[in-house]
Amino acid sequence: MAIILQILWFILVAVLWAGYLILEGYGLGTGMLMRIIGKSDTERGQIVRSIGPHWDGNEVWLLTAGGATFASSPEWYAVMFSGMYLALFLILVCLIVRISAIEWRNKVDSESWRNKWDWGHTISAWLVPILLGTAFGNLVSGMMIAVVDPKQPFTPIPPDEIDPSKHVHNLIGLGDMPLGQLLSLFYNVPSPINGVFNLLGGLVIASLCLTQGALFLSLKTTDEVRERSEALAPKLALVSTALTAVFAIWGTFAYMGAGFIFALIFLVIAAVCLIVGLFFAFQRSIGKAFIFNSAGVAFAVAWVFAMIFPYVMKSSINTEKYSLTIWESSATPGTQIVMTIAAVILVPVVLGYTIWSVYMFRSRISPGTPGGLEPGKIREGANFLVG
Repeated sequence: MAIILQILWFILVAVLWAGYLILEGYGLGTGMLMRIIGKSDTERGQIVRSIGPHWDGNEVWLLTAGGATFASSPEWYAVMFSGMYLALFLILVCLIVRISAIEWRNKVDSESWRNKWDWGHTISAWLVPILLGTAFGNLVSGMMIAVVDPKQPFTPIPPDEIDPSKHVHNLIGLGDMPLGQLLSLFYNVPSPINGVFNLLGGLVIASLCLTQGALFLSLKTTDEVRERSEALAPKLALVSTALTAVFAIWGTFAYMGAGFIFALIFLVIAAVCLIVGLFFAFQRSIGKAFIFNSAGVAFAVAWVFAMIFPYVMKSSINTEKYSLTIWESSATPGTQIVMTIAAVILVPVVLGYTIWSVYMFRSRISPGTPGGLEPGKIREGANFLVG
């Protein structure tokens, strides 16, 4: 029973990440395309308003994925979030800037004000998928993880001296500072080529988000923004399909493990979905292209998790001795039983209101006039704290 629950939660975490990348993929993609497709302040406002009703609901999937990891596999959460602390902190800062840009852009009727927030939105939207993709690449290729004494967290314990009751897993990185851990995500001492693979993962996720964003804008906007999005979507789909193929084929055969057969199956399915989506994008059948591209993203995430099985954190220093397994990282069976009951009740609720919000806000967004207060009517120094 315990093993079944452990594998079940490993799969559920993968499902939550797939949901996040599909939904937030188009949200981030619209921000990435804001300066490419939006040629004027009005058109950029149109792009922002297309994701306005959706971004906060989409973020729930990220929070749920993190929370599910913490509750179902506390040691996985501890090793990943402490080792990737700076990278995850940068992602969090970018998400805060992006959300502020979406919500505050239209509060002041000033083109200069909106332009600054649009730049913040665009830059943060590019950084998030690149950092996330690099993190996924590290999961597949392996990180500089070792088993250590908590009192000396950056000194590996020799494999034949490991005592599970005293020693813990830790990302030792390139030194005993957080910056050294961050840099190790891009430069792996045991296998420097891993850094190239990890960066390619960042480009893969960024390209998939760009494709999702272009397809979403094609479905949600009118006039010039829609025309430019429909014209750009097939080109972006071609690039994302090619990059994903190179990344997945490289990863499947260079870092194969116990889940190789499942990884190969998911690779083939993801490839078929992306190719079919590419075909529909060229045919200007945007709805079908969006569905198949989303399915491709989902199976790409499934491929990542199949590649790391039975580990949750692979070690590039010594895969067999230093990697953290599903069984080692899992919470108690009682905890996972309670979580399973909660998931059975709440996940359908989250999925339901996500579908409901997409349906309710399905209308296309037309170019609109900027709103907000005129700068001259804002009292100097006034804000919500002082009145």
